[in-house]
Amino acid sequence: MSNNLYDKANTRHLNKLKDLAPEQVEAFNEFNKAVFLEGALSRKEKEIIAVAIAHVTECPYCIDSHTRKAKKEDATLEELVEAVFVVAGVEAGGAVTHSTHIQNAQDPEAQDTLYARSNLKKLGTLSKNAPVGFKGYSNFSAASTKTGKLSAKFKEIIAVAVAHATQCPYCIDVHTKNAVKAGATNAELSEAVLVTSALLAGGAYAHLSNMIESFGE
Repeated sequence: MSNNLYDKANTRHLNKLKDLAPEQVEAFNEFNKAVFLEGALSRKEKEIIAVAIAHVTECPYCIDSHTRKAKKEDATLEELVEAVFVVAGVEAGGAVTHSTHIQNAQDPEAQDTLYARSNLKKLGTLSKNAPVGFKGYSNFSAASTKTGKLSAKFKEIIAVAVAHATQCPYCIDVHTKNAVKAGATNAELSEAVLVTSALLAGGAYAHLSNMIESFGE
């Protein structure tokens, strides 16, 4: 037994899954295969999204696997780095937008709906209370989604996928609107969300290797 919990050799245990849960393994493999087929988004774009989502789930197996697959689809290191910065921007935005609940928590007249769209009108309070930090966040958020090696449109598609992984309703709302404004189609957004779904499932799938390793100690 290695002292390294994330030894790549652990993935050998995944070969046992076809005997331990054959029906589930087959269904997962078919699901994963279908998600990454060429569609409204190219295979390269889907693999770039996958690398981004793997940084949300923080699954080193997924980061390794999909980085290699993205490279095979001719994704550049610059493109992958920009995609991961979209993740950082959206995750930062999730914390910032949820700060509106601080105001709601202190307001005895606040409505019972925790996730009202109108909550975002209260973001000015965070800016007022921490202006220097908020300005730094705003500049970083804008930089993370501006056109670079990846287009602003594709970055917003990635952001929508990331927002579904982080399950931030404010982020889903804001970045969906931004993506559509930039020209993204519902087909592109839908395929991006399914990549998120596959990566969330894939993180659990890959970590079965750790569970089997621990069970066999």
